[in-house]
Amino acid sequence: MLSQVQAQWGGERDLWVFGYASLIWRPEFDAAEHRPALVRGWHRAFQMRSRVNRGTPEQPGLVYALVSGGMCRGMVYRLPRKRAAAELPRLWQREMPNGVYDPRWLRCQTPGGEVIALGFTLSRRSPNFTGRLDDLEMLHILRHANGRYGSTLDYLVRTAEALHHHRMCDRESARLLALARHQGLA
Repeated sequence: MLSQVQAQWGGERDLWVFGYASLIWRPEFDAAEHRPALVRGWHRAFQMRSRVNRGTPEQPGLVYALVSGGMCRGMVYRLPRKRAAAELPRLWQREMPNGVYDPRWLRCQTPGGEVIALGFTLSRRSPNFTGRLDDLEMLHILRHANGRYGSTLDYLVRTAEALHHHRMCDRESARLLALARHQGLA
């Protein structure tokens, strides 16, 4: 899939990347520019199992994914063409270690005009898609799931706080953070 994305990009122009969760608070690349962006037709959903980064096979955690329907506010990052060829494989290793996401080119509306950015989406048919979980199951995951990069709880808190900081209203993230705080988890 990386080869296909590289061929679609072509290397003749700067590469834009759409971030909707951890890429907002931990991009791990040096972007020449970043802008707030709106993507239509996709929404941020805390509905993807994580068996490595934020959980284990025995106690899966959760991470955000872009799932079809609605809209999502996030951030687009511009990687200059000359650096993008080296940065894309590193980004791929981070986002696609297990090939779970479906990479796609998304139309992103920004204050500086529309850009086409690489985004990582999740099919509702994926075995890693959980659908909506009830609050008791969510709290169990928030209490117990830890993986290579830390806990699901930490991931939720950092993402919700980054969204709030950037004024990217996400009611479900705010609700989940309030739930965790009400239970004394955060």
